[in-house]
Amino acid sequence: MNLETAIEMIQPLDQNAMHLAKMRLDSLTKPLNSLGKLESNVIQLAGILQTLKPDIRRRAVVVMCADNGVIVEGISSCPKEVTATVTRNFLKGFTGVNVFANLSNTDLVICDIGVDDDLSDAPQIINRKIRRGTDNMMTGPAMTREEAIQAIEVGIELVGTLVEDGYHLIGTGEMGIGNTTTSAAISAVLTDCPPEIMTGRGAGLSNQALSHKTNVVKNAIETNAPYSDSIDVLAKLGGFDIAGLAGCFIGAAVHRVPCVIDGFISAVAALVAVRICPQVKDYIFVSHQSKEPGMIKVLAALEMEATLHLEMCLGEGTGAALSFLLLDAALEAYYKMGTFDDAKIEQYIPQV
Repeated sequence: MNLETAIEMIQPLDQNAMHLAKMRLDSLTKPLNSLGKLESNVIQLAGILQTLKPDIRRRAVVVMCADNGVIVEGISSCPKEVTATVTRNFLKGFTGVNVFANLSNTDLVICDIGVDDDLSDAPQIINRKIRRGTDNMMTGPAMTREEAIQAIEVGIELVGTLVEDGYHLIGTGEMGIGNTTTSAAISAVLTDCPPEIMTGRGAGLSNQALSHKTNVVKNAIETNAPYSDSIDVLAKLGGFDIAGLAGCFIGAAVHRVPCVIDGFISAVAALVAVRICPQVKDYIFVSHQSKEPGMIKVLAALEMEATLHLEMCLGEGTGAALSFLLLDAALEAYYKMGTFDDAKIEQYIPQV
């Protein structure tokens, strides 16, 4: 499915299902709205899935893996080879996202969308490689506009396949050394915030290294002047992983399944997706507020709030997988709490 067709297919949430879910929640033996965001999550799930009885038991975290040409500028404390190593390690079951995915009964879908390595020795990894890493955004566009759109369409197609296979909840994750730099650059332009605010330490940079990373982001923006639209920003400053995740958010809206932001990088992908098509926002949940400083500004631009504040910044989809447990808790209360009629208690009435 191409991007233009996908955008045309996105529909609003089911308001009737949301109204009925709200009525059910208000009938439960609790003060009105006393479960806070858990209640709003249930209502949103009902609107997305078009049912009074949302079922999200079959879920997956999609991990988009890609290398970034800007790594040659020395903006990371990790060598580029770590991207391919960790991508393979996802299959061994001991990474952070593996742990939380197992805990939340979540499948992992690992996609090579641009790793600078031959991963044919790991056939479980889905091969949607655009090419072996982007170009260095310091010297010109990271990718062509056509490549950016192709990567977005990979995400759309992948979510479509998962929905056909029976999945009803999608989380987003990524692996790509240097992708906090690309995310800082994209978000600085899309939020109109200085790179000094949007650029963080990534994998533990020193003050001097952080200053250098910030200057790289500044120079990349000046070199590329990425201002025509959000796809232009993505193509000139982004990575294939971010583009693929943006496609996942769009694909989730097309196929009417909830899609969960992990941390800073997937939040930037979500912002790109929402700038491409504002209706996508209705299908997005936020898991946690990443420790990366730019996360605050990106969520503000999305006009969304994180559910969890844990000072995490691991990525990989760890926050998304962890947040599935809270969505489970929300639905558990929704389905299993008694009503006022069950308890023979007079129902709460809103005070005017």
